[in-house]
Amino acid sequence: MADEELEALRAQRMAQLQSQYGGGAGRQGQEEQEEKARQMQDMKNSILSQVLDQQARARLNTIAVAKPEKAQMVENMLCQMAQTGQIQNKIGEQQLKSLLERVSEQTAKKTTVKFKRRGLDDSDED
Repeated sequence: MADEELEALRAQRMAQLQSQYGGGAGRQGQEEQEEKARQMQDMKNSILSQVLDQQARARLNTIAVAKPEKAQMVENMLCQMAQTGQIQNKIGEQQLKSLLERVSEQTAKKTTVKFKRRGLDDSDED
């Protein structure tokens, strides 16, 4: 009897999921999202190749391997600057370094250390 109830619950949950995601249409929507993501990535790569010289592009790719989230932030910032017309010439390696320093300053996490001193009565030797 418990198996029948469990099977009924599974069937009900599966029906909910199919109605929520549209059954097979969910896969089609996922494919569309992946295609949009590919197009956005291609557009971003195109913009970056237009605004960065070869050494700067190589440095950004190296950073992407070590710190992908930081590279993503810089790429987005460069794309935004290019689209708003803030970039007139190709950005060299030195300019990219200064941009990276600015991003690092903005995202720097400040750590604090607090010492909790024990009182005289808090001896471990008791």
